[in-house]
Amino acid sequence: MQDVQRKIGQRIRKLRQEQGWSQETFADMCKFHRSYMGAVERGEVNLTIKSLQTISKILGISISALFRSIA
Repeated sequence: MQDVQRKIGQRIRKLRQEQGWSQETFADMCKFHRSYMGAVERGEVNLTIKSLQTISKILGISISALFRSIA
């Protein structure tokens, strides 16, 4: 499970960086605390569907697109 969490966190970080957003800016856009977003990107958080929905919406992609090349 932690491997999947780490991979999804890395994918979120990559997509965020492609948009040119800092971690703090992205966290604010998602209405998350910056330290929570850091934990997400490090794979330390087991994300809820709601959190995944929020992140994917801000990134402008579907939840399924977040998981592409993860498994």
